[in-house]
Order: sequence, then structure tokens, then C-alpha cells
Amino acid sequence: METELEQYFDRLFPINRSLTGDGNRESLRILSEIVDLQLHEIPSGTTCFDWTVPPEWNAWEAWIKNSAGEPIVDFKDLNLHLVGYSIPFRGKISLSELKTHLFSIPEMPETVPYKTSYYEQRWGFCLKHNQLENLKEDTYEVLIDSELNQNGSMTYGEAFIKGESDSEILFSTYICHPSLANNELSGPLVTSFIYKLLQGKKLRYSYRFLFLPETIGAIYYLSEHENNLRDKLIAGFVVTTIGDNGPFTYKRSRQGNTLSDKAVEMVLSQTENDYSIEDFFPFGSDERQYCSPGLNLPVGSLMRTRYGKYKEYHTSDDNKSFISFDAMQKSVEKYIEVVDMIEKNQIFTNQFPFCEPQLGKRGLYPKDGSQKEIQEYINATLWLLNLADGTNDLIAISQKSKINFNLLAQIAEKLLKNGLIR
Repeated sequence: METELEQYFDRLFPINRSLTGDGNRESLRILSEIVDLQLHEIPSGTTCFDWTVPPEWNAWEAWIKNSAGEPIVDFKDLNLHLVGYSIPFRGKISLSELKTHLFSIPEMPETVPYKTSYYEQRWGFCLKHNQLENLKEDTYEVLIDSELNQNGSMTYGEAFIKGESDSEILFSTYICHPSLANNELSGPLVTSFIYKLLQGKKLRYSYRFLFLPETIGAIYYLSEHENNLRDKLIAGFVVTTIGDNGPFTYKRSRQGNTLSDKAVEMVLSQTENDYSIEDFFPFGSDERQYCSPGLNLPVGSLMRTRYGKYKEYHTSDDNKSFISFDAMQKSVEKYIEVVDMIEKNQIFTNQFPFCEPQLGKRGLYPKDGSQKEIQEYINATLWLLNLADGTNDLIAISQKSKINFNLLAQIAEKLLKNGLIR
């Protein structure tokens, strides 16, 4: 998987993505090699709640040259150089006027920032601060060959894996940042390989996968599908900043105690020594849309180093050297552990609630293993039988007994077969 992740990363990284445009379509076509994506085109001007789908933006060429014809910045070298959604422009301007359209990071003088102007028509370029400081008085030629097409559309991708139940688990990620590694590509890649590992498996629940432009994509989708999600969604995750070597961070849903929250926190507590849990806050990625007060869906976000918490965030330093494909693979596997827990989690009822049942005559008294292992197994069995009163799910039983979830799940399977619980 690690090699595949890197190969797909290398193909996707140079593509200029935004809220709309051909770069998004190309990215989704590549991801369709992993995920059985259905692509949707939403016309520009479509209203969704308080928002409107913007014009489709494409950029083909953009640069600044000095009077000698020497390039200062060129979009083809790094697509972060062009402010996202820059309007077309061609002309010769003075340094003072040019500087009103230039953006840099003084505290990171060798780094190019990432800037956008989705809903205000303007143009601009991003460059290293040292480069900006060294610009000389001159007449500069500027070209931005771009288009804002009012008759265009916004593209998103959707995939669905049908399980035994109509109840759904959601994985949502975004496809709107150009050439950012952790803040962009880690999400779609990890989500794609989660899909790949789940496809073809016998699953209790159904799984929905969304690849959307951030904010406007989620808002549109929710405006069209809110009733379906209200009725069927039992857990969901926004997958972002999941490719670096930092410890896992989980941002809870707005409700704070959903199946999503309980499953992730249980997995992390039983598999990781170093991790962070954060309560919901109303900014960040698309969890803020899913968890808006009118919807309040059970959606959290399992990340590594959270957006805004690393200095490379929204800069050219968020590149291939910042991420780890080994870490990305482990992130896929961690999400699969969460899925496995959700799949196994059920509420059980003890069929023999009056005193403890006799385990020996049913062959449920373990004989192999050390005395300590045998006693731990018996203790876990007794905890499960005692707490299986029709009100506790397996996660709650694991929390209350402080016994590993997977051990309890193994015991539950044996007790079910022997008719001791239902």
C-alpha cells in the first residue's frame, strides 16, 4: 500500500485544484482508479442554503516578468504562486502597484504561502518574502490567462458500499487545494484506500464516501441530502491532515458522545500511547458543516497533526518531504480499526440473568494458556455477562470493565453461538 500511495501522490500533487475546474475533474478521474466514483456536476449559480455555487475557474498560464523579460514567478513552476480564483489580467505595472497584488510570509522568508479569493474578484501572486524584498524598481509585465465561467460547474465524487443494514457510515474528504501534501492529498488518498480495503467485504453497515471541494461542496451536498443523512447516518468522519508523522488527534462531533466519538476514542486508548482528543469547535474543515446546529450529525475527524497546528500549513512547505507514506498507510489501518469496532459493536442481552451460567458444561471454560491468561478470559466473560443487560453496547462494556474491546468481541461471538446472550 505504501508504494501505491506514493505513486498516486506523485500523479496528483502537480495538479491545480480549486473549488471548481478541470484540475478537480482530473484528480477525481485518477482517484476513480481506486474508488468506484460517480462524478456529479453542479451548475454554477446553484443555490444551497445561504450559499451559491461559484463560477467555474480554470487557469492555464500566469507569470510576472521584469522589463528584461526575466521571470519573477511562474504558475507552471508552482501552482501556489497564483492566488486561487484570480481573474484574468494582462498589463505592465509599476513595482508599487504590483506589490498590492503580492503575498508572502515575513516570518518564513523562504516559503510561498497559499492564498485564495473565491468570492471577491481580484488577482494576485504568492512568492517568498526574500524574493519580494529583493524586487527592484522597474516596470513589470503580468499575465494571468484564466477564466471565471458563469456557465460552468462544480464537480464532486461519491461512492457507496452497500452493507446488510441501511444505516450508514460516512467518510468525507476534500479535493480543492493545489499542491498541498498533508492538508490536501493525505485526505483523498487515505479515504480512497479505506474504500479499497472495505470493498468486497461482508459488512454490517453501508459506507458512503464523498470527495468534495471544501465548504461549498459539503454545503451543497447537505442541502440536497440532509434528510437521508438524518435518517441513516450513525457515524461519520472528515478525513484531513492525516499523512504526517505526528500522533493522532481526534476532534469530536458537536454532540460529543456519538458512535464516531466512542469508537475512535476507544481505539486510540487501546492502541496508542500518544494521542490527543479535542472537543468540537465551529471552524476547521467540513465537520463544521455536518455539525452545524440545524443538522448536528454524528461526524468527527480523526487526524494526525491538526490543521493550523503545524507551521507548514497552507504553505509550499506542506510538500512531499513533510509527509510520510508509512504514516499514511498506518492512518488507513487506524481508520479500518475504527470501522472494525463499529461493525462489531452491538447491544447484548444475557439469556441467563439469574446468577452466572455454568461455563464448563458448555465448553466455555478455557484450558489453554497461563493461569493469568485463563483468569483474564474468565473475568472478561463474567463482565460481559453481567453488563449485557440490554442497555450497554460492547464499547460501554469495554469502558466500564477496562477490558480490551477485541477480547470482549471474541467472547461475545462464543457466547452468542452458545445461546448465552442475544
